[in-house]
Order: sequence, then structure tokens, then C-alpha cells
Amino acid sequence: MFMAEKIRWGIIGPGSIAKAFFGGANDSRHGVVAAIATRDPSKPNLATDFPGIRVVKGYDALLADPEIDAVYIAVPHTGHAEWAIKAAEAGKHVLVEKPFALSAFEIGAVLHAHKQAGTFAGEAFMYRLHPQTAKLIELLKSGVIGDVRMIQSSFGFSMGKFQPEHRLFASKLAGGGILDVGGYPVSMARLIAGTAMGKPFADPVKVAGTAKLNAEGTDDWAAAVLTFENGIVAQVSCAVMANLDNVLRIHGADGRIEVPDFWFAGGDRTKGVGKIDIIKDGKTETVSVGEERHVYSFEVDAASEAILARRQELTEPGMSWNDTLGNARVLDQWRRDAGIEFSVETSANRVNTLANRPLGANQGVIPKRSIPGLGKQASTVALGFEDFKSFASGAILLDAFWERGGNIFDTAFVYGGGYTEKLYGEWHSNRGTREGSVLIGKGAHSPLCYPDVIAKQLTQSLDRLQTDYVDIYFMHRDNLDVPVGEFVDAMDAEVKNGRIRGPFGGSNWTRERFDEAVAYAERTGKTKPMALSNNFALSEMLEPIWDGCVTSASDDWKKWLTDTQTTNFSWSSQGRGFFTDRAGRDKTDNEELVRCWYNDKNFARRDRAIELAEKIGHNPIHVALAFVLAQPFPSIPLIGPRTLGELDDSLLAFDIKLTPEQVAWLDHGN
Repeated sequence: MFMAEKIRWGIIGPGSIAKAFFGGANDSRHGVVAAIATRDPSKPNLATDFPGIRVVKGYDALLADPEIDAVYIAVPHTGHAEWAIKAAEAGKHVLVEKPFALSAFEIGAVLHAHKQAGTFAGEAFMYRLHPQTAKLIELLKSGVIGDVRMIQSSFGFSMGKFQPEHRLFASKLAGGGILDVGGYPVSMARLIAGTAMGKPFADPVKVAGTAKLNAEGTDDWAAAVLTFENGIVAQVSCAVMANLDNVLRIHGADGRIEVPDFWFAGGDRTKGVGKIDIIKDGKTETVSVGEERHVYSFEVDAASEAILARRQELTEPGMSWNDTLGNARVLDQWRRDAGIEFSVETSANRVNTLANRPLGANQGVIPKRSIPGLGKQASTVALGFEDFKSFASGAILLDAFWERGGNIFDTAFVYGGGYTEKLYGEWHSNRGTREGSVLIGKGAHSPLCYPDVIAKQLTQSLDRLQTDYVDIYFMHRDNLDVPVGEFVDAMDAEVKNGRIRGPFGGSNWTRERFDEAVAYAERTGKTKPMALSNNFALSEMLEPIWDGCVTSASDDWKKWLTDTQTTNFSWSSQGRGFFTDRAGRDKTDNEELVRCWYNDKNFARRDRAIELAEKIGHNPIHVALAFVLAQPFPSIPLIGPRTLGELDDSLLAFDIKLTPEQVAWLDHGN
């Protein structure tokens, strides 16, 4: 595939950074730029900026070109995730100009695509791969300034005039200093703190950021304080409307290090100097790496060498995948603190998937099934998504779940203070998925667990959800001080009003209370409760995770569910980590795991899940989920993945078809 030790690079986006990459490739050992893609081949200066290069019309054409091994993505920030995903789908390796994508959630989706494709993906922080960075790490490890205590790092310049349509300011183009250059000082601080801790990088335990925003709502200048677990404090700043000093300062117990214009090794985009000043006892010692090669040649070689070695990510001091994700999480928090949400991230504008395509069909690896009392086919698993804090992040998982065949969405009045209901409402409205979805609503959570609360909260929920009905409804808790018939009356009224169009029941209800509710409904001619949402897993919950929780995993419960054929939507269906390496007889640091799941009976079940998983080439967590799916009653597990990797890992359970004998063995042994 590869020319003799040369990776054939294609460039997407012919801007100034692309020109620098082109120059670096020409001075590299293992890379050559074979083509550049542009939507306008007649664009002025292409011939002078990229002499002798083959010009390809359109980015898709470059990805389809068999003469290209890898692509360097240098389009505006908003196109990074789209073209990096499309590159993975085309089997192309990528080096993505920073920022890798707009958020850690987007980056996770891109990396997931490359993990599946087996292709290389790296973030182009070229300073990380210049010899000056390696020299700095060497000096810090030698203890030349003693223990590191504080870091000051900045990258700022001034555009002189606010230009609302320019990529550095426009909200629709994810403008502002934090995303454009803030990643440099943040990545540097994390690198130095990690070096001080004997690690490739360190993530701060606390981030506190601020910014001055312009009329576009993007940042003209910004600053943040990062605190690390070893006590190191880093002050980072960036700007697109202020000329900052751009000096890296590392303060140690015995002195300090200063590096001017670190990001270009003290030079420019063609050649760096690599000058490092060590200041101790009033004296300055200057160290220079004396490197003459093009500043960008080192990242071209590092990426090319990784590809040639069939590695999927850069090695230190380059940005590994976890390093890139950690850096993005800091920038995400900095933006949240500053109150920055780009217009391109809002539901009004994020109408396509992250790869910039219309949402695909609701079919995939997740099969459909019938649920008693529901007039439409439903997926065999339901998605809970209470952790998401923005539409752009939540939509990534909602889109993926839908395109993999999932259509049950689990919401609740109390989740996120109502935010997840709002998020789902925005998503189905701009994706057109409402009629094909099965929407679970929940209300009347303690302490507001009263009959008259049901209608009031459902009205608010439906407004947030941008719909006039839910398909399934659960009371989130029970209140034994209230006669059960009053709750049945309240839910029956919503069925008659058309606001509940499928089965209803209780979440965290006992079977005695449920039986009483069914008997009341039959006696009075009201709609019968037909579904529960209790904990159910291969491991039996020993104590409630939260107050008022009920498990249905005991033998008595299983018999009752089977005899009555009551549908159970099981939460914590994978034992909250009990079937992963987070748990173990000798691992007692997780209080919740120990309190709720640790006993001999559950560990015996875990042992059997491990044994079966080894035989069939899966993980115990997949076996645990397959157990819930294989019950002799309608059993719908609720899953709560936070990333595409976690989602697809959960769905591997569908590869396992347990027999009734295997289900019994997993539960009770021989």
C-alpha cells in the first residue's frame, strides 16, 4: 500500500495552516503531499502556495483517491469531525488540525469511527512533536528547577478589528480564542503537570474559566486556572483580540524555566530556534536544541511513522487519544464557565448527524419486539440519557441509537431538572422521529408522590418534550400512605385524555402494591397497570442504590413476572459495573458496589458469567445483559451509555443467544 517508507498525504482545505503542513511534509523523512482537495480548483494562489501539487475537486474525491494513504484536515473547526469520520469510513488515516473537534463528545465519536476502521487519527499540535518539547521534558525530569509548583502559559494575538463573519469570531464557525488557540496552553500545562507526576500528561481536578465575549457570543480573550491533584496550579490564557506575551513560565522550588514563543519553537512556521532559559539564583542559562528542520516536519514524520508502524495514535510527547480527550474536556469546561455555546451546536442548526448527513433509518443490530399494551413495535433495549448537558453532545448518542435500531427513549420529569426532556423534544422535532419512537415518561417522584401531581407534571413534561403524549408512563416512586386506587384513577384519566397511549405502571413498586392496583382497576373498570420499571439484573441488588428503589431480581419476583407476563423495564440492568473489572472479591474501594452487590451468591453468578464469556469470546458484561434480554417475560433493559463506544459495546449482547438452560445455570449454577 505504501510507497517506500513514505506516506502519501492529501490535504483537505487549502488555507495557511495547510500551506505550513505542505512545507513541513517537503522537509520530512516519511511523508509526501500527493494531492490537495478544494471545492474551487480555480482558487487564486493554489499554484504558488502549493507548487507542483495535484489538485482534486471536492473532499469526497480525495477520500476516494487510491493514491492517498492519509489526509490532513485543515478546514474550519466546524468541519473537523465530519471529514475525520468520513475519512475513517473511506479507510484513510487522518491528522486533524487542532482543535480535533468542537467538544470531547465529538472527539469521542471521531475516535470511535477510527477505532472501528483500524485507522490512525491524531491531533496536529505540532509543538508537541518538536525536539524543543522533548528537551523541556528532559530538563523537568532532571529536577533542574526542583518540584514544579506553578505554570503560566498563554497564546494570544490581536486581529485588530472585530469581524463577525470571520472564522475567528463567527459563532456559526465556532470562533473565539478558547477553541482556536486556548488548547495550546492547556495542553502544555497538562503535559508539564503530568511530567511532574511521572505520567505522559495529567488532567486537572478543577477548572475555573472566564472570558470577555463579543457580539457573536465568542471569546475575544479568556483565562482559566487549572488545579492538579499534586497541587500544581496553572494559569492559562488566550486571545484573538489581545497581543499576549506568549511566554511559557514554569515555576519550581529551586528556580524557573521561561520559553518565549514556545508554540513555534521561538521562530515561525518554517523554522524554530528551540531556546529554553533556566533561571536560578539570579543567573540565566540558555539551552537550545539547534534544530534547523521545518517546524511542521516533525508532526508529519510522527504521524507517518505511526501509520507505517500500524499504530492508531501518536506516542508521547504527541497527543494520544486520551490526551486529546482530556484536553477537550478542559476546553469544554472553560467554555461552560464563560457561557459559550456556538450557534452551530444548537438544535436549530444541528439538524444532521455529526458526519453532516440526514438521520438514517431506524434499523440495525437492535431487534424490535411487541410490548403488551403498546400499539407499535419497540426496540428490545431502551436508552436513558440523563447525563448530557448540551444538545450537540446528546444528539450524537440519540442519532446513533436510532440508526442502530433503537427507538425506546427513557425520560423523566426530574432528570437534569427537566433538561433531558427538553433535549429529547428538540431532537425528535428536528429529526422527525416522534411517531416512530416509543417515549417513556416518568413523574411523581418522592417527595411529590401524590395523585394530583401526575397531571401537573405530565403537562410540564409534554411541553418540554414538544409532544402531546407519551407512549409509556411510570410513576417514579410509590407512596404507601395514599390508597393505590387514587393513583390508578389519575393515570387512567391521562389514558382517557390521550396523553398516555400505551401501558402505564410504577417504577420501584412492590409486586403486592402492583397486584392491588391491578385488582382495583379490574373491579372499577379502569385501565390496568401493565408495566413496571424496577431494577433487574443477573446480580441481585442487596440494598437500594437510592432511597425507595426496588429490585425484581429475586426468585419470587422472577416467578411473579413470568406468571403475570408483566413487562419490566429494568434499570441498572448490567449491575452498575459488577460484571466489569471494577468489581472483585478483593476490590472494596467502591462503596456502592460493595454495599449493593457484594455477597457470595452474586459473586458465584459473576464467576459463571466470566466462565461463559471466555467460552464464547465475549465479556462478562455482555453475558449479563444477554441474561436480562433472555427472560421468559417481557424484559426491556434500560442502558445508559455515555459514548458511542459504550453503546456499541452494550449492543454486543445481541450476538449472544442464551438458551433457557444457560439462563438457569447463570442464575443458580448446576
